[in-house]
Amino acid sequence: MAESVYKVIELIGTSSDSWEKAAANAVEQAAKTLRDLRVAEVVTLDMQLDANGKVEAYRAKLNVSFKFEGT
Repeated sequence: MAESVYKVIELIGTSSDSWEKAAANAVEQAAKTLRDLRVAEVVTLDMQLDANGKVEAYRAKLNVSFKFEGT
């Protein structure tokens, strides 16, 4: 088996609908510019609130790994 190296980055996705969509938005956006995405681990879930305490956005913080192709 060939040896590989993976890089891990932290992303925060948002959605006005749900935490699941917030996480999916982060991964889908990352996939537009990164290749060989491997694992997305949800680290934290939180919500952005307005002045009246109503939910404005769901946020998901993720650690995403991808294969590193350094020189």
